[in-house]
Amino acid sequence: MRILLSNDDGVYAAGINVLRRFLSQLGEVFVVAPDREKSAASHSLTLHRPLKVKEVEEKVWAVDGTPTDAVILGINKLLPEKPDIVVSGINDGPNLGDDITYSGTVAAAMEGTILGVPSIAVSLAVAGYKNFEVAAQIAVKVVQWVAERKLPQGVLLNVNVPDVENIERIRGVKWTRQGRRIYTDYIYELKDPRGNVYYWIGGIPVDDERLGNDSNTDIEAVKKGYVSITPIKLELTDFDFLEKVKGEEIKLW
Repeated sequence: MRILLSNDDGVYAAGINVLRRFLSQLGEVFVVAPDREKSAASHSLTLHRPLKVKEVEEKVWAVDGTPTDAVILGINKLLPEKPDIVVSGINDGPNLGDDITYSGTVAAAMEGTILGVPSIAVSLAVAGYKNFEVAAQIAVKVVQWVAERKLPQGVLLNVNVPDVENIERIRGVKWTRQGRRIYTDYIYELKDPRGNVYYWIGGIPVDDERLGNDSNTDIEAVKKGYVSITPIKLELTDFDFLEKVKGEEIKLW
């Protein structure tokens, strides 16, 4: 198996290096990842400047761009042949619910999917242990499953693993739907040493029962100690709404 490994935490992050070691038992692993942290880069591309690529070691490249840039370069330029699978992660933190719209980790898997390669994103819901080895063991199992079963066209898997002391603490695996996850919108207004105002966007997730996160959501599964696997479609059209309104006219004059 030929595996392209990327992430949004950067090529030197602990998660990607642990995952590389574990995935090596399945085949040939190539790493193409940002040269620094690009968390919350979403599915952004670098279009207004050239990209620089550094070969850190054999089969490992650092790209001074986004996770999406890295996957595009990996598939179309750097790898000798098209990979059999793209794996993005292991992210240092969860990518649950609405997180996926911001996530560079998920975006790397999205780009792999767009380019016709089965892809998964793997994240660790860090809770004190930072046990990337457990998440890597889970990732190996999911990659094997994808290799045997294949994925529908335009679908990727978003995998979130509870951060536990050892794999025996994992309660099982659940196939889940995307939940709702919102954040308190803290915007810090600060001043630099020269008196210029700048802003820092922050916030913490809000656990509100009104969001409708039942036991079938990724958020609740991870909270209860299960690995969550959510199939994500690239097709964003709301077909139910389209069916209701496609006969309606909007007058332009």
